[in-house]
Amino acid sequence: MKNALVIVTLSTLFAAGGYAQAQPQAPDTSAAATQESPTPVTAKPAGNKKVATGKADESLPSVQLTAPLLYKLLRAELAYQRGDWQLAYVSNLVAAQETRDPRLARRAAEIALNAKQVSEALSAVRLWHELAPASDEANQFYLGLIVLGDNLKEARPIFIERLRQATPQGRGLLILQIQRLLANTKDKAAAFALLEEVTAPYQDLVETHLALAQAAFIKNDIARANSEAQIALKIKPDLELAVLMVAQSTRERSQALQILADFLKANPKSREVRVAYAKILIDDKQYDQAREQFEVLLKEDPKDLTILYAMGILGAQTNDIPMAEKYLGAYLQALEDNPDESRDPVQALLIMSQIAEDRKDYPAALKWLAQVEPGPAYMAAQIRSAQLMAIGGDLNGARNLLSHLKPQGQREQIQVIVADAQLLRDANRVPEAMTVLSNGLKRYPDDTGLLYDYAMLAEKANKMDVMETALRKIIRLAPDNQHAYNALGYSFADRNIHLQEALALIEKAMKIAPEDPFIMDSMGWVQFRLGRLNEAERYLRRAYAIRPDVEIGVHLGEVLWVKGQKADAQQLWRDANQKDPQSDLLKSTLARLRAQL
Repeated sequence: MKNALVIVTLSTLFAAGGYAQAQPQAPDTSAAATQESPTPVTAKPAGNKKVATGKADESLPSVQLTAPLLYKLLRAELAYQRGDWQLAYVSNLVAAQETRDPRLARRAAEIALNAKQVSEALSAVRLWHELAPASDEANQFYLGLIVLGDNLKEARPIFIERLRQATPQGRGLLILQIQRLLANTKDKAAAFALLEEVTAPYQDLVETHLALAQAAFIKNDIARANSEAQIALKIKPDLELAVLMVAQSTRERSQALQILADFLKANPKSREVRVAYAKILIDDKQYDQAREQFEVLLKEDPKDLTILYAMGILGAQTNDIPMAEKYLGAYLQALEDNPDESRDPVQALLIMSQIAEDRKDYPAALKWLAQVEPGPAYMAAQIRSAQLMAIGGDLNGARNLLSHLKPQGQREQIQVIVADAQLLRDANRVPEAMTVLSNGLKRYPDDTGLLYDYAMLAEKANKMDVMETALRKIIRLAPDNQHAYNALGYSFADRNIHLQEALALIEKAMKIAPEDPFIMDSMGWVQFRLGRLNEAERYLRRAYAIRPDVEIGVHLGEVLWVKGQKADAQQLWRDANQKDPQSDLLKSTLARLRAQL
């Protein structure tokens, strides 16, 4: 057995509570796995049949490939191909026990891992480890699974022995590897106790204290994490990992900043510490100081993609548009000159597009969006491109773009339908927009998003019965959809009909979303319709304080006007007119009340 412990990266075995896709490759359907790589089980042309390998391997048993064994293996693989993992697993495990062939135990482990069966996988790996004790791969999986399953007692003697056998030069790295492996256990306290025990003889190593600091931090023992990190820093005062751990485990942000600043004075070339220092400054909203740190890093390496991107994001965050454009532009140009698959330009492209859009430079915004390649953000970028084309006056081109998209799955298909309808609605082509949504509902009749948009268009077209039918269907399909309750209740209140039902609907919406200012506006409006002016004013003032929206302001103004507070009402209307001079609600309210601004 080798001294160095090669830890299985658990993301290779498991990902986010399940197993990752990257598993040991299964052999051909007529093969069992060899210890090092999959090799088909083949029959010799004559004589006794034995499991053959690509080369002689004295660690493997000489197994006769009898007809019953071959049948069993083929049956197992065919069962696995059909989705019957249990039969495939049991057949390979039993065959491994009978033949003492580690390749079959390995295959059983693969099947259990792919089926996300932890206990079965561990049973197979234990047998694999027993049959091939010198196999690093078996040892890796064995350790990974017993730790993941919190079988720490089983792992303890292995860790102790490997640390004892390790060379002085490799022991520190081994300690850090053990800590990373133990970090994946559920029982963090037990994992820390085990790490503390197995590293006790090696207190002179800086890695011991780094590992203990990280493990303590994971189990939320911040004081112990800080003390261990301080010890590590005393052993090696220029160690970046140590000072970063000290800063991370320091509760006072100002103190953490000072620790990093002092370290940088003594070690000005410490890039990772300077990056961390800048990030904390940003979190602390000390943007100018953070920019200074990034500029220091850029002087050392003007083409550092991480820093170019950070500077661009900082510029966008602080609304320093020239800074954002300068550095994000440089970042994107650098990626174009030297493509890097590990870096995603999408966020930078979207920000650059938004900057251009804000200055109404729609051709430039479209140029940036056109560079977004197929991926998670592609559909949204294409839809936004269509919207910008429509804003620029090319509605036909916008709709043509949407029609040529190839949405994948129901969610994306609905996004395109809604976007197309919105383009038509914005162009005041309401009947066409309703037709688009109606056709969409024929495909997805129970999609509440489509139903809601259809209801709102029906209201705009003054088809109140259609709107009511759609909203009531949403309420049946999604009883916790506050928007449907609110929209239906408001529509009744606005038309001054079914006021008691309107009140009940809006009350239901408020229970679901009590801080929503638009629902508060609806509540104020139905109270006004019921003649409860003081209650109406209370709700509307609260809503307007949260969100000074034009419609809320117009409603509050009408309540105040009716209460005789006409000057206050006129001031609210003037504010609304300043925000939206084309507001139909404001115009109709003024005309109905015969009021002036």
